[in-house]
Amino acid sequence: MRSLSLSVFLAVFMLSSAMVSAANLDKGLAAFSVGDYETALAECQPLADEGNVEAMFCVGRMYANGFGVPMNDELALKWYGLAAGEGHPEALYNLALMHANGWGVAMNDVPAAGFYRLAAGFGWIPAQAAMGFCYKHGSGVEKDLVKAYMWFDIAAHHGDLSAASERDSLGDRLTAEEVQAGRSSALAYLESHEGQAEQQGKVE
Repeated sequence: MRSLSLSVFLAVFMLSSAMVSAANLDKGLAAFSVGDYETALAECQPLADEGNVEAMFCVGRMYANGFGVPMNDELALKWYGLAAGEGHPEALYNLALMHANGWGVAMNDVPAAGFYRLAAGFGWIPAQAAMGFCYKHGSGVEKDLVKAYMWFDIAAHHGDLSAASERDSLGDRLTAEEVQAGRSSALAYLESHEGQAEQQGKVE
């Protein structure tokens, strides 16, 4: 009976702790959204220290932009990196931006393209469009206009109008066979990722 009582107590304690953590996260993210960065940091930092992915990403954004804290690229990279390691697509995308622009690290398009690709694979639409630009300009990857067309088409499929414009502009420079190859690759990609949460980062 004592063992059963202890098990019940632990289950209730763990559930209560999870509910409190979720409430604190919601409070922190809500505060961030309205510019109350003092509250956001107070609520999210302890959760980030415990490994909460959304809290880690929130803290990373604060240090990357100097929201409520001194701007610190090193800490931004740390928290983005931790969130990215858990598969957070926007954290991966932001790491790509930091490498592409040389924020806190040496400017390097190769790792930038790698992070864009990972974020794109998780369905982050801006990263899918960014892969189009990488292949269009040969930034961090070998220049390939057919692959650029493919990635722009994927992003356009999810409502990115700028990507659609880039795709159509590229189409005027490609042969009919190349356009078909790009479309076929995009379709194959979309089919292979069917059911994935690919509406992330959608431009309304």
